[in-house]
Amino acid sequence: MPPLRPLRRLRPFLVVPVSLALLWSASTGSRAAPPAPAPDTVLPLLVSRGGAPAAALLAREGTATRFARAGDGMSRADHFRAGSVTKTFLATVVLQLADEKRLSLSAPVERYLPGLVRGAGNDGRALTLRALLTHTSGLYDFTADTGGTVPVSPLQAVRLALTHPPADRGRYSYSNTNYVLLGLVVEQVTGRSFATEAERRILAPLRLTGTSFPGSRTTLPFPHGRAYAADGSDVTDLDPRVAGAAGELVTTLADLDRFYAALLGGELLPPRRLREMLDTRTAHGSYGMGLFPLKLPCGITVWGHNGRITGSYVRTAATVDGRRVLTFRVNTDTVADPGLEPRLLTAEFCPRTS
Repeated sequence: MPPLRPLRRLRPFLVVPVSLALLWSASTGSRAAPPAPAPDTVLPLLVSRGGAPAAALLAREGTATRFARAGDGMSRADHFRAGSVTKTFLATVVLQLADEKRLSLSAPVERYLPGLVRGAGNDGRALTLRALLTHTSGLYDFTADTGGTVPVSPLQAVRLALTHPPADRGRYSYSNTNYVLLGLVVEQVTGRSFATEAERRILAPLRLTGTSFPGSRTTLPFPHGRAYAADGSDVTDLDPRVAGAAGELVTTLADLDRFYAALLGGELLPPRRLREMLDTRTAHGSYGMGLFPLKLPCGITVWGHNGRITGSYVRTAATVDGRRVLTFRVNTDTVADPGLEPRLLTAEFCPRTS
């Protein structure tokens, strides 16, 4: 899903009685827990004002981690659907393949998927892989027709998008179709699915044992809580083909923190390719490649992605060096007060004065 932009400053909030659990840990040994920092006091508002049944966060700085939860039904080890956070994983694989000279970001889509992107004014001969990565292709978002609730194959998703004329090429316009196509490109170049390549190149080296690409599997691995649609119905079981390569990821809080720390810390890409990933000029400042920046009120810019899929909303943000990372999630797909997200990130990353 597209990044949320900072909203207006909110009124001072009232502290409400919401269940809150905190846990600090560090690999360097036990130590006295510090006072609960501001992000953990904002988290309960995702339940009381944001309308989520439950919320949780895991912050990481160096070897230290901090877990907090609000509401009932979430644990630190839970598996959950992460929606468009999948795009960061897929973009990383594409950039690795580019560095291996197995594909070129400047090459047209037509080179890898001949004849596929045609119709209603769309033309794969005029679109590059870079345009797909940066959401500047103009391709229609197939989920605007399916509502993100209808399982489709990658080819069905693309063909559905190609019944619509494109938006202005070169303008930033977020579209899940771009990343479905990138998944097909990875398969064409490697002979293996994007999921298999991501498992081999990312999950195994980083030991992300709680992360998977479920394909058509509708159930979540254990442990997991429940997931709820905006109308309150239980949607824990879901066919991931509603999103495919654009958003099928299942993961955990710890795995997302580890992945973004490793990516931004230079463990997965050489410096040149990481700089390319963080370069937002093609998308006019809105998006890099599978990552987007958010400048906080204190002037600090954090990098990451969010993900919305039926029953789940997730956001990971990190400093550009990956040393500090925060992931939070709610077990529904809508936060009623969108101002709470930038407020939570500001509380985590901006220096606090006494």
